Amino acid sequence: MNPLCGRCNLVVYPTEKVNCLDKYWHKGCFSCEVCKMTLNMKNYKGFEKRPYCNAHYPKTTFTCVTDTPENNRLKQQSKMQSQVLYREDFEKNKGKGFSVVADTPEMQRIKKSQNQISNIKYHEDFEKKKMGGPGPNQPSSPSPGYQPPAASQNFHYEPTPAPVQQAAAAPPPSAGKRYRAVYDYSAADEDEVSFVDGDVIMDVQQIDEGWMYGRVERTGQQGMLPANYVEAI
Repeated sequence: MNPLCGRCNLVVYPTEKVNCLDKYWHKGCFSCEVCKMTLNMKNYKGFEKRPYCNAHYPKTTFTCVTDTPENNRLKQQSKMQSQVLYREDFEKNKGKGFSVVADTPEMQRIKKSQNQISNIKYHEDFEKKKMGGPGPNQPSSPSPGYQPPAASQNFHYEPTPAPVQQAAAAPPPSAGKRYRAVYDYSAADEDEVSFVDGDVIMDVQQIDEGWMYGRVERTGQQGMLPANYVEAI
């Protein structure tokens, strides 16, 4: 059975048949949809299974591609995969906190060093108050309770404890260990100190196997220093 023409819907015989755009056409019916110019297999352009000449070919836009069922399916699939990955990451990171930077080894070392320095300074202040605080502050320190009438008595007893307090105040300058630098070192962080070979490091306290905290006698700077750069005096 002979097919029908795609334009006039009449029977197309084999001698005048043109097979194009999934349809059969008479040679005279295979023309531009706009200007009706007769086309052939070399100069036609198809759009939505309709022939057009080069001048009247519809200008396509990119929205036609994105609105195809296949692209809509891919878009929906990508959206679902993104939601699945987001849920997986959320479940993996649940309870771990949201600070990724704080989990790096460098940030952990800095945080640990800051905590250790805070503890060292706290103990230093505590020892200074414990050893040297009562001596210079004794005239003003006897204020627990109501002491106004006892102030005259404190003046009588002040000369006797004075020598004892002076002897107790002597240890703070020599507190801590003394080390001598055997190499030059330049500070890499703000909480570290720089020194040169031969510098004396005072009030040294061990933080861990690789780091110490002390004061450079030449510059007066305090901070962390590598333990393998100094030796005990």
